[in-house]
Amino acid sequence: MIAFVDGIIDDISSDNAVIDVGGIGYNIKISSDTAGRLPGTGEHIRLYTYTCVREDAFLLYGFLSRDELDIFKKCITVSGVGPKGALSILSVMDVDSLRFAIISGDAKSISRAPGVGIRTAERLILELKDKLKADDTFISRQISAGTGTNVYSDTPEKKEAVAALVSLGYGQAESLKAVNSIEGADNMDSGAILKSALKKMF
Repeated sequence: MIAFVDGIIDDISSDNAVIDVGGIGYNIKISSDTAGRLPGTGEHIRLYTYTCVREDAFLLYGFLSRDELDIFKKCITVSGVGPKGALSILSVMDVDSLRFAIISGDAKSISRAPGVGIRTAERLILELKDKLKADDTFISRQISAGTGTNVYSDTPEKKEAVAALVSLGYGQAESLKAVNSIEGADNMDSGAILKSALKKMF
C-alpha cells in the first residue's frame, strides 16, 4: 500500500522511528539493526515499507533497502513467523547472513533471534531455501568456494577456526561471518583466528 516513506527523522528508539513527512509523523516499526544504522534526528531518510493492516491496528514496517524488505516479506510467508519475528531475526542477522543461513540449513544461527525457536527456524529454512536466489553475490561466493560443508575461507586455518566455533555451539553462518571479518586473518594461525573471532561473538 505504501511503498516508502521519505522525510525527516523526528525520533528513534530500538524498535520504532518517527518520520516527519510534510508535517505528519509516521510511526514505523524497525529492527534494532536498522535503528543503529539510521542517521540522527533531524536528518533526511527514506525507508521502504511494508503495510500491515489488522482489525485493531494499521502498522508500517520500515527498511533501509528493498533487499531487506524483500527478505522480510519472504520470512512472514512462513507459518509461525509474523512481522515481529521477522524483525527479530533481522535485528541479529544482516540480509546476506540470513540468506546464507537459510541456504546452508543453519537453523542454530536463525534461532538466536529472540522469540524464534529452533523449530521455527527449521521451518523457515524448509520453506524458503528454494525461493532464494542462489546467484546472490555473497552466497554464490561462499558456496562456490566452499569445501562441501558450506564453509568459505581462503586458508586451512580459517576453516579450522570456523569448525572450532561451530563445535562450541555457534551457528555456521555467524561463525563464518566472524572469521571473515578479522583483519589480517590470512596471516594468522587457527588459534589466533579463533581467539579474535570469539571476541566478535560477544
